[in-house]
Amino acid sequence: MCLAVPLKLIEINGKTAIGEAMGVSREIRVDFIRDPKPGEYVIVHAGFAIERLSQQQAQLDLEAWAEVEDVLS
Repeated sequence: MCLAVPLKLIEINGKTAIGEAMGVSREIRVDFIRDPKPGEYVIVHAGFAIERLSQQQAQLDLEAWAEVEDVLS
């Protein structure tokens, strides 16, 4: 089973970027995303952005993650 997390791109530096979600920032690779831009949302798996997401889909996914977090805490 694979888990992928939606992150908002905050900063782009070549093939690396800073992504943020739920108050956590991570350095990720954006090799698979053509012309990434700050403010876009991407799905991240194993440290690599693998697909762009609409803001609406990212919000739905983040809400689902928040529900899981609430249940587990």
